[in-house]
Amino acid sequence: MAKKKQPKKTAARPQLGDSVEILDAGSVLEEPITQTLETNYMPYAMSVIVSRALPEIDGFKPAHRKVLYTMYDMGLLKGNRTKSANIVGSTMHLNPHGDQAIYDTMVRLARGNESLLVPFVSGKGNFGKAYSRDMAYAASRYTEAKLEEVCNELFRDIDKDTVDFVDNYDATTQEPTLLPVTFPTILANNTLGIAVGMASSICSFNLAELCETTIALLKNPDHDIRSTLPAPDFVGGGYILYNEEDIGRIYETGRGGVRVRARYEYQKDGNMIEVTQIPPTTTIEAIMDKIAELVKSGRVKEISDMRDETDLNGLKLTIDLKRGQDADKVMQKLFRMTPLEDSFPCNFNILISGMPRVMGVREILGEWAAFRTECVRRRTYYDLQGKEKRLHLLKGLEAILLDIDKAVRIVRETEEEAEVVPNLMIGFGIDKVQAEYVAEIKLRHLNREYILRRTQETTDLEADIARLKDILNSPAKIKRVIIDELAAVAKQYGEPRRSEILYEAELPEDEDEDEGMPDYPVTVFYTREGYFKKITPQSLRMSGEQKLKEGDEITVQMETKNNAELLFFTSKCQVYKCRVGDFDDGKASVMGDYIAARLGMEEGETPVYMALTTDYKGHMFFLFANGKAAKVPMESYATKQNRRKLLNAFSDKSPLVYAAHLHEECELAIYTSAGRMLLVNSAQVPAKQTKNTAGVNVVTLKKNQSIIHVRRAANLELTDPHRYRVRTLPAAGAILRGEDTAEQMQLL
Repeated sequence: MAKKKQPKKTAARPQLGDSVEILDAGSVLEEPITQTLETNYMPYAMSVIVSRALPEIDGFKPAHRKVLYTMYDMGLLKGNRTKSANIVGSTMHLNPHGDQAIYDTMVRLARGNESLLVPFVSGKGNFGKAYSRDMAYAASRYTEAKLEEVCNELFRDIDKDTVDFVDNYDATTQEPTLLPVTFPTILANNTLGIAVGMASSICSFNLAELCETTIALLKNPDHDIRSTLPAPDFVGGGYILYNEEDIGRIYETGRGGVRVRARYEYQKDGNMIEVTQIPPTTTIEAIMDKIAELVKSGRVKEISDMRDETDLNGLKLTIDLKRGQDADKVMQKLFRMTPLEDSFPCNFNILISGMPRVMGVREILGEWAAFRTECVRRRTYYDLQGKEKRLHLLKGLEAILLDIDKAVRIVRETEEEAEVVPNLMIGFGIDKVQAEYVAEIKLRHLNREYILRRTQETTDLEADIARLKDILNSPAKIKRVIIDELAAVAKQYGEPRRSEILYEAELPEDEDEDEGMPDYPVTVFYTREGYFKKITPQSLRMSGEQKLKEGDEITVQMETKNNAELLFFTSKCQVYKCRVGDFDDGKASVMGDYIAARLGMEEGETPVYMALTTDYKGHMFFLFANGKAAKVPMESYATKQNRRKLLNAFSDKSPLVYAAHLHEECELAIYTSAGRMLLVNSAQVPAKQTKNTAGVNVVTLKKNQSIIHVRRAANLELTDPHRYRVRTLPAAGAILRGEDTAEQMQLL
């Protein structure tokens, strides 16, 4: 009899959470990646956001607050300077990080570093310079520091329960959670911070203007902020190129950018330009590197030499010009091509009660006013309790005024010390606290003059208590206290603006932008992911395959000239303008420039279409998901002032499906979600001069239908194209035939 074959046993597949034995590897526990992120990464991310990178409403990150409070605790607000190494060592009781990280934080707070418009640390020694990457600060053992006088406003009444205190990391001492600042420090200094998945970038404002604006908002919540706070102010000075729309957006939303231009003087004797102030986002070395690169490539031919002449008098970059050159025209070119003109990105992301919030200036000042109101209320309540306690004791002292001899007799005739206080309570009808106070009076003070002098305080205390209770019960009076403090800060510490505001009418017209820009043929490449590069014909002939980001593809490859203009239309209905020559010549082996970062687009903003022109001829054609089309003359995007960004570049009423720069009229194939197609000639759509026009109806759509795809019809091979054409618009189009559907899918 044949032996029955046994079925082969297979091992059960391990399930999530099962322990799997691997030879020589121990035990491996399988778990979802989401669980790993939640248990391991999320606590770190939250720690960075809440306890490290983002500032709070008092204007400080935890590291800054720990350094300043340590210096205050060391008596450095009124005392002499001490070695920075002492400060760093003492701060380590609150900050469990390395000494170098603490010292880096203190250096940035110092006046000598020139990072802050309102510095908080008065230093002696070399603290480096924020505008130089090579000018390093001295070690902490060589420098000395104390707090600036303005720090009186940071710690005013901190010992009167104005803010909460918490234990430090090892519970050996306590530190404040916030500082009771008497002015909005959050907007008085620029702050940069990068957290996990979010960041903060706050520009600084002039202290006097900031206090005036806060006072005006406390009096009238509808106050026009720009009337008292015209623009940011930077410690490095420079010129702010005022754009009303950009400033308005920053003030309302907390996002946007401020363009800052360097300040220079032309020295006719030496035929040279002296740059004395630069934007806060760059360094003098970065500017020199870019100028050297431009001179070496031949794109700037007017400069013969340059040198860094920065000394104890401050920053100075000297640029020698060749004979016969116009200094203003040279600087206009350098403003376009170097960081001598740069944009400060604004992202007012602040922690409010432990939650990050992006707010505009009005909302930030409102939150600060609420915080300061609570500080004043807590201070007033603390003072009230102290005066009520003092008054209570004096009332007991007043009771023994009637018979001092009786008080002495009670103390003398009491046999046991513990019975003195109870006997005084019975003898004069006072409570235990009052009796304790009376019993502790020295024998030399048991005279009528002393007692009368003390009881005379009663009237003053009663008046003070009534005033403090009145303040506590009146929000208007608390607001008046805050206003008076702000006015005092502005008067004592306010300074003139450092950054001068240049309005659009005052800016010189850059008519000679093409002058000096080499004009030679190039091939430009633009990818779906938003990367751009240009390659010269010689380099292109020697090139191999174009390097692209994984999953990316080239959408535009076009031959043009180096001085052609580029217009990048974005997802936020804006257009950014630049020139091909603003980009360096590239190679096939590089991915190119990421346009969103290179042009300083807003957070979340991406380019959706690139147009290239030399003469602003033709039209921009837009098709929207709601079935409307807009045709705008290209010349509508040309500006006399050569502005780099235009708002309202196209309509935002419906999502954009298709955009194209049409040099001549053409036929477009429009596909809808209903499975229909319509052939439309662009000549059937009338042109509108308004850039953000909503357009005209082209496709008739039913509810929940939309345009899903558009392409040029020239490459389509349709069996009966007349089926999809109509004489009048709008139209619904015709249902796609089977063979035409296959043609469409092949082209997609």
